[in-house]
Amino acid sequence: MKALLFERSLPRFAAARLASSLSNSGSAARVGPLRLADVDEPDLPGADWHRIYPRLAGICGSDLATIDARSSRWFEPIVSFPFVPGHEVVGELEDGTRVVLEPVLACAARGIVPPCPSCANGENGGCERIAFGHLAPGLQTGYCADTGGGWSLGLVAHESQIHRVPDDLDDDAAVMVEPTACAVHAVESAAVAPGATVAVIGTGTLGLCTVAAVARLTSAGCLLASAKYADQRHFARELGADQVASPGELMRAVRRVTGSMAVGATAGDTAGRGDRLSGGADVTFDCVGSADSIEQALAITRPRGRIVLVGMPGQVSVDLTPLWQREIALVGAYAYRHATFETAFSLVRDAALGRLVSAHYPLERFSEAIEHAAAAGPRGAVKIVFDLRSERRR
Repeated sequence: MKALLFERSLPRFAAARLASSLSNSGSAARVGPLRLADVDEPDLPGADWHRIYPRLAGICGSDLATIDARSSRWFEPIVSFPFVPGHEVVGELEDGTRVVLEPVLACAARGIVPPCPSCANGENGGCERIAFGHLAPGLQTGYCADTGGGWSLGLVAHESQIHRVPDDLDDDAAVMVEPTACAVHAVESAAVAPGATVAVIGTGTLGLCTVAAVARLTSAGCLLASAKYADQRHFARELGADQVASPGELMRAVRRVTGSMAVGATAGDTAGRGDRLSGGADVTFDCVGSADSIEQALAITRPRGRIVLVGMPGQVSVDLTPLWQREIALVGAYAYRHATFETAFSLVRDAALGRLVSAHYPLERFSEAIEHAAAAGPRGAVKIVFDLRSERRR
């Protein structure tokens, strides 16, 4: 079958890193150690496993970071090569039932009994056994040599990873369920108090899903979002942001809403921006994960406020003095609980998040697809997906 295969290749990995570092935009992905190949379908690891034939598979920011050689070495012990990327998947079982994949390869999928404490509590995203059991290491489908991934014509998944798709959701909506589940988990873990001022930094796929989740799952008093591009600003407003500002104007917007003072403002700074606020947002969601975005989050979050890091940060250099001096809680939000998917399905439906799917590509045009995903914002796009539906019928 056809699949996009990611292989451990030091020369191609180095070339991808060099290409990324030389990119003028800093975001243009290169295909690196990725190639289109004919591979055998993965074997079913056990009786509770199913074959899934992808219909659509999304390109995620973490996929781009991996292909671009920008992901952290932290992942090396929990990834196995060669792997087929793709963890945002809507596909079909052998009987034609449409399903969404929950990609975390937790204890149930790995045949580990008894499960670790996290899995026993339904916290599959915190599984302590992702490098053990009868499967090769892999924190998720799409990073495991034994399971295959969504950027192919077939993969295998454990029963615990499968969520049936309601008939009223089309494929574009269904492929948005997994990233939406990430946003739902982040918002549920943030404990947003009624009337709170909330800021969302970054309005790519994850940021827009987070805006939708805050608007519909909390009683926030004011929701602000930063957006670089016109389409991002449009979607952020439609999905529930009360105010949308450019990244450079977000501090000023938070200052106005909260009545905070600008600390470090010069005498001629009529905008009163300064380099940080005396107060600020109660909760800030960083959906970018760069050094600049984390620094901005620290600057606009009030003392004893909370920053939720939703975007994958990799290796960054940040001055953490404000974390200490202002007693800000900086927490990560990775993946989800198993039960989160029920809420994610509802949110995708209620907020019509299928409209965020901007372009479909066949596997053969993978280089174009990855370039489009890497430059989605300036090109007026949000989610780019591989479309495998016609390829299965060939």
